[in-house]
Amino acid sequence: MSAPPRPVTPVGILAATLERVADGLAGVADVPDEVRDDLEHARALAGGLDPYLEQCTTPESPALARLAAATHEHDWSARDASAVFLEQEMLSGHVEGQTLKMLVAATRARKVLEIGLFTGYSALAMAEALPEGGRLLACELDAEVAARACRSFADSPAGGRITVEVGPAAQTLAALVTAGDQFDLVFVDADKAGYADYVATLLDGELLAPHGLICVDNTLMQGEPWTGTPGGNGKAIADFNDTVAADPRVEQVLLPLRDGLTLIRRAHVDQAA
Repeated sequence: MSAPPRPVTPVGILAATLERVADGLAGVADVPDEVRDDLEHARALAGGLDPYLEQCTTPESPALARLAAATHEHDWSARDASAVFLEQEMLSGHVEGQTLKMLVAATRARKVLEIGLFTGYSALAMAEALPEGGRLLACELDAEVAARACRSFADSPAGGRITVEVGPAAQTLAALVTAGDQFDLVFVDADKAGYADYVATLLDGELLAPHGLICVDNTLMQGEPWTGTPGGNGKAIADFNDTVAADPRVEQVLLPLRDGLTLIRRAHVDQAA
């Protein structure tokens, strides 16, 4: 059994920080009542946001609930040290999964590409929104975790819409470019240092359909891009965000959903086309 999930989103980290501050001040005398009241209000705002979002979001399907439970219960620390680092916190989860599902439905996507599968929560959520005949292709580097995801897909009526390609995503994307394939929606949630190259390939290789949408996960990266002390992934995400913002070919919006979700589309597309 694995340990409880650690906070990995800006709101979650903020809530945990405020809890520690409140605990630290509990035995301190002479703290003004208004300061304690403000701290309690801030703690309630931060700590209650994610549970409220969950409460107000359409419940996940039974198959997604089972997949999430299996991911949280698995002991990821038992993996070989030489394997790709994985942890339960990489799961997209209920609210983000429903957001992606909503985007697939709203864009009327029929072909979806996912770069970075993990245990398959986001892939299955999006597959549930695909119409009859819709397909989702997921790229995953780690064969073990891909096999785990496929077992979960077999437990869902929507799982048959998903195909998994195991191997480096760059190689899979290159093959898709050569084949002239295109996708209506692409979800990127893989190695952060590779984000810029993945999006460049999607655009330059014409993998993104003319009216397609790219969704990029973890673009807030635990607050590291703006707090001044980013780690390796924080620096990679900060650079990626700057690259996207400076690219005249696209329009984008960064949503403060979970650990950040950036939506990207081609700029100046004729919406009447």
